Amino acid sequence: MNKNKKPYHKQDLNFVFGKKNYTFMFVGLAVIALGFILMSGGGSTDPNVFNPDIYNFRRIRLAPALVLIGFGIEVYAILLNPNKK
Repeated sequence: MNKNKKPYHKQDLNFVFGKKNYTFMFVGLAVIALGFILMSGGGSTDPNVFNPDIYNFRRIRLAPALVLIGFGIEVYAILLNPNKK
């Protein structure tokens, strides 16, 4: 038997992504979560009363922009080459 060959029952524990990729992924998830948190709320307890706060800048412009930026960060994290120095 050749001693240079690895046994078949042992697997290599190599991850697809590196530490840098996972860091960017967690940052992207945090930005997406922040966007959804900023988007929530603004309702009224009484259904007969209109609350104009539902159409403010934070819910209409800022929160969706943060979610899209977070998805962009996620795409960048996936496409980032972990072996490049």
